[in-house]
Amino acid sequence: MRRRVTFSRNLTLSLSRTCRCYCKYCSFATHREHLYSPDEVEAILDQAVARHRVKELLVLTGERPEVNEGVAARLAEHGFSDFTSYVVWVCERALERGLLPHTNLGVLPRGDLERLREVTASQGLMLESISERLMETVHAGSPSKHPARRIETIATAGELRIAFTTGILVGIGETGDERIASLEALAELHRKYGHIQEVILQNYVPHESYYGREPAQIAGAAASEYWRTGMWSGPQLDAPAWACPVTLDDMKRLVAETRRLMPGVGIQVPPNLSDWWPELVRAGATDLGGLSANGDHISPEHPFPSPAQVRKLLHADGLALTERLCVYPEYIDPHWVSEAVLDVIKRCYWSFIPRRGSGRRGGVSISDEAAPRAVSRARVGLPLTAEELTALFAERRPSVIEEMRCAADELREELAGETVTFVVNRNINVSNICVVGCAFCGFGQSRRSPDAYEQSAEEFASRVLEAVDFGATEICMQSGIHPDWGVEDYEKWLRLAHEVAPHLHLHAYSPMEVAHMCDVSGLPPLEVFERLRAAGLGSTPGTAAEVLHDGVRERISPNKLPVARWIEIIEAAHAAGIRSTATVMFGHIEEPWELAEHMRVVRELQERTGGFTEFVPLSFIPFHTLLGRTHGIEEISTEENLKHTAAFRLALGRSVRNLQASWVKMGLDAATESLRWGVNDLGGTLMEESISRMAGSYHGVRLEPADLIAAAHRAGRPAAERTTLYEIRRRHELLATATA
Repeated sequence: MRRRVTFSRNLTLSLSRTCRCYCKYCSFATHREHLYSPDEVEAILDQAVARHRVKELLVLTGERPEVNEGVAARLAEHGFSDFTSYVVWVCERALERGLLPHTNLGVLPRGDLERLREVTASQGLMLESISERLMETVHAGSPSKHPARRIETIATAGELRIAFTTGILVGIGETGDERIASLEALAELHRKYGHIQEVILQNYVPHESYYGREPAQIAGAAASEYWRTGMWSGPQLDAPAWACPVTLDDMKRLVAETRRLMPGVGIQVPPNLSDWWPELVRAGATDLGGLSANGDHISPEHPFPSPAQVRKLLHADGLALTERLCVYPEYIDPHWVSEAVLDVIKRCYWSFIPRRGSGRRGGVSISDEAAPRAVSRARVGLPLTAEELTALFAERRPSVIEEMRCAADELREELAGETVTFVVNRNINVSNICVVGCAFCGFGQSRRSPDAYEQSAEEFASRVLEAVDFGATEICMQSGIHPDWGVEDYEKWLRLAHEVAPHLHLHAYSPMEVAHMCDVSGLPPLEVFERLRAAGLGSTPGTAAEVLHDGVRERISPNKLPVARWIEIIEAAHAAGIRSTATVMFGHIEEPWELAEHMRVVRELQERTGGFTEFVPLSFIPFHTLLGRTHGIEEISTEENLKHTAAFRLALGRSVRNLQASWVKMGLDAATESLRWGVNDLGGTLMEESISRMAGSYHGVRLEPADLIAAAHRAGRPAAERTTLYEIRRRHELLATATA
């Protein structure tokens, strides 16, 4: 089951509804004069930017509106030689405001497609159906609806390298075989040109006549009411005689056939034209189209649900709703998008640009020799330059990445040997009430949230006892930044845990929590740590690091402590004799050069204090976070995760002995594979884990020690249970049969 369902946050502009076609199912088109003026267009664009947070301008029009004498005359009055020139002007005004245009103007000649390519992020045209038979029924009097003409336009778009959206209309009198034939025709076009980014599977619904009324106004009012109340009271109309029935099973079959014929192409199902769209998502549909802020102008009495409404429905199925741009990620490239449009994406929506090695914004130049040089220097533990560190994180060449892996594994063997370690522990998040509001977090909740919680002393003590029964040697304890907690509250939880189980090691309180204690108490970090240690603190997690670059931190968590404060608190912990881990959260908006800066800070800090027990890379889980929902951030691939793992080991050199893989973030299989990429530790059993789970991780929240032992043995390595501070408690040697 897919975990991500995408949509585009758009605004629809029905620039002209005047149309030369007479399709029987269409209530959008008019044969009267209809055209928005330039002043009206600019007012709509300004409102879109000011009120709706949209990223896409969807420009809809009738087919060849300039065939109407009145439209042609008004175009001339506004200074445009033809309708496409006017659309180009509209797109230019949208780009000036940071809106990405997606146009759907109907059948167009090559020259018009070329002109639009310079000012659009993507374009579209529904094939509707391959059936010529429909030209005698629903498409009678509509010459540009002939399948051959529409296929010609779609093919020309492919030749021009235009990222394209197309699809079929189901229920207008076609047969089941004709539906499949239509998909096969699109698949052949995509096989030839590779330009179809998504296929829309749209079921026909009957509409009222809008003669004398403006569909845009009807759509906007319907959408506003539906988004406000969640109630829809539109008309339920009988289908005309020429229509054919469409069932859920019919639509599921089309989803399956589209996946078979065009693997990797987005499959869009409109969520406003049926109640069955969640079933189609479960069947494999991947996209819900543009949840337009001003409604569906083609079916104006059928408003789109709001993103919040959709997100709630999908969440019940374990799925995450994520924004995309109108141009799909794989087409955000100079090969497919004009320089003018790409400049807007880089300026306004750079986080949507897929990672392609040297960074999405291209701000740092890296020589081809930098990564191989970095590998050679790191092999012997030498510190790396900023360029060399950047090159490791940006590297794409398989041969160089394999060299990185080998060198990282050699360093691991030299520093930590063959044994794979783990700790039996329990993770306890006492409260998720938090005032910080990080965009990457799905855990923290406001006090008024129905999902907010705060454990009682009895609940907390019970969890500690369960950890003892499980055989844990460590309690790992972190919470949200609770507005009512002072140092005394943090001391209270430590003392309670120590009273219940005095032999347990208490690994607790992130630098962010310690900074909060300092802020509310007025005490310096060293005094806070001395009080915490007296209450039972054994070590502290080096979390809240994210990426130790203030530019990144300001973008993903502007209310969190800055880099200098994080360093100050970690140094105070080490000065107080309290060891800590060090972490990094990667795979979101950071660039390779920013990760390089993070590793410079960590290594230099370790060389000053020697207080880090281990380094823990944490790949970003996007699914239920604000950053993932609104910035198009996808989960980092296993291959990239492993490459980064090796880069982290090489960046640390001999400064930090232990490199841990987070099975919660990357999954146990990938964590097992990471044992070949410089990792010597698999972390803890955890028993319960809330932070990654609330962000949408699907790799579980608990493992048995036997699971971690088996993972090490599968990698051909002996395992050992350790303490928090890496003292070996018991060994689990590799059996002879495991290597046979």
